[in-house]
Amino acid sequence: WTAGVEAALALANSAAEPKALSGFNTDWIRQINFMVELVRGQLSPLQRTILGAKLVIDVHARDTVSTMVKANISRVNDFEWQRQLRYYWDEEVDDYCSYVDEPHEDCVIRQTNSRFVNGYEYLGNTPRLVITPLTDKCYMTLTGALHLRLGGAPAGPAGTG
Repeated sequence: WTAGVEAALALANSAAEPKALSGFNTDWIRQINFMVELVRGQLSPLQRTILGAKLVIDVHARDTVSTMVKANISRVNDFEWQRQLRYYWDEEVDDYCSYVDEPHEDCVIRQTNSRFVNGYEYLGNTPRLVITPLTDKCYMTLTGALHLRLGGAPAGPAGTG
């Protein structure tokens, strides 16, 4: 998703294809509709859980790109894109890693000015809660705090995201 959005933004920014982001979103919606059809079919409980969790993430991605299209975002440096939690596969990660002494390939997570090498925590195959604008703000606040070597402890009534 990240690579696709950034490629569309690059096309839109170069004026080669000003509606590239809208076209990307149309293709993304087509993929979501395909997964919805799969979920409506015969699936094992594990398959249904996996597809359900993926759909929650993909619907949030669709909503994000729709918002960006409405706001006429066309550059990767626009805040509306930078504020998203984005995953990249970097070919030369030079962060300290206890098992690799030289630059290596790895998954890097970015949001605003924060950057982290993925820790590959396995959370299991569980249903996901819907991602809301409040969830996005919590992610942004926590990644910013971690970037500053601080911490965070979200608290509040159950069901608030």
